[in-house]
Amino acid sequence: MKSNHSRRVVLASTSPRRQELIASLHIPYEIHPSHADEHTPTDWTPDQIVEGLSLRKAKAVYEQIGGPSEDAVIVGSDTIVVLGDRVLGKPADDADAFRMLKSLQGRTHQVYTGVACIDAATGQSLVRHKMTRVVMKELTDAKIEAYIRSGEPRDKAGAYGIQGLGSTLVESIKGCYFTVVGLPVSLLSDMLSEFGIDVL
Repeated sequence: MKSNHSRRVVLASTSPRRQELIASLHIPYEIHPSHADEHTPTDWTPDQIVEGLSLRKAKAVYEQIGGPSEDAVIVGSDTIVVLGDRVLGKPADDADAFRMLKSLQGRTHQVYTGVACIDAATGQSLVRHKMTRVVMKELTDAKIEAYIRSGEPRDKAGAYGIQGLGSTLVESIKGCYFTVVGLPVSLLSDMLSEFGIDVL
C-alpha cells in the first residue's frame, strides 16, 4: 500500500496526553471521544484488557463515523498499571489514590498500553500492545499526600503521571517511556504504516 498523507487519523480519546503524542507525529488528525463502556471480565489478562478496551473504543467511533467514503484510520488506546496480580485503573478518589501509591512505592510494576487501529472505510482492524516495567522510589506518606494535593493522580491509571510531577516518584523504567504516558508512538507508527499512513 503506498503512503497516503491525505488520510487522517481519528483519535478515539479525550486524554490530553494522547492528543499531545499524536500531534507530535505531524500527521492530520482529529479527536472523537468514544464514550465506550470500560468494564471488563474479571478473568481477562492485562494484555486482553488493554487490547480489548482499545478495540472497543475504536469500534465505538467507527460505528459513528465509519463508511465506504471515510478516508481515515481510527485509533483507540487504553492503559493500565499492574502490580503483582492486581490491575490498577484510575483512582476513585484521593483515598484510593493514596492506597495505590502506597502499594506501588518501593516496588516494580508493569504498565500495559493497548493500541487498536480501524480502517474507517473497510472496518479492517489491527490490535497490539506494549508493556513497560517501572520501579517506583520508596516514598513517605507525606510525599504521597503532597503529590495527591497536586491533583495530578486523579485521571491516571495507577494514580500517577510519569510525564508530570509523577516523574519525581519514579526510580527507573525498562521499556518504552511512551507506553507509560499512554500511547506507544513507535508501535502506533508501525501500525499506521500498515494502513498506508507513513509518519516518516
